[in-house]
Amino acid sequence: MPSRPGRRLALMALARGTVITAGLVSAYFLIPMQTVDAETVVWLVCGLLAVVLVFSWEVRTIMRSPHPRLKAVEALAATVPLFLLLFASAYYLLGRSYPAAFSEPLTRTDALYFALTTFATVGYGDITARSQAGRVLAMLQMAGGLLLVGVAARVLAGAVQAGLKQRHNGAPDGAGGERR
Repeated sequence: MPSRPGRRLALMALARGTVITAGLVSAYFLIPMQTVDAETVVWLVCGLLAVVLVFSWEVRTIMRSPHPRLKAVEALAATVPLFLLLFASAYYLLGRSYPAAFSEPLTRTDALYFALTTFATVGYGDITARSQAGRVLAMLQMAGGLLLVGVAARVLAGAVQAGLKQRHNGAPDGAGGERR
């Protein structure tokens, strides 16, 4: 059974993850989005770079943390929603710019639903990409999702192990603590 401080840390990590996710989802629904143009494509590419940068920063944080497992949960709470919301935004904008791109008009909720069903590989078939651009975007999300789940999970596990090893060997900053 986890100690009282351990439970408190776990609850704090869960709370931070929830706040991060809520903030990202709120931003998705509140930020004005109109149509796809060159500036939008630049922003979406910058968003993908942001996913990579956030993930890289999170890996470094995990390796230095006295509680690497909890930091890994927080990393996923930041990276996965950012990835999904980025693609939901792209689907929404594509659907607004090219109404025939999908089998039906997409609201922001529909676009997020499509992004999540694509990521989860469920694909109910109620919303489908009909245009070449929509299919390419869906394929990019599928490939990115596989990388996020496969490679990112492996990298996070390695970062957790490195953080645990560093803590066990005595971190230079004196951050020790019980083993988790």
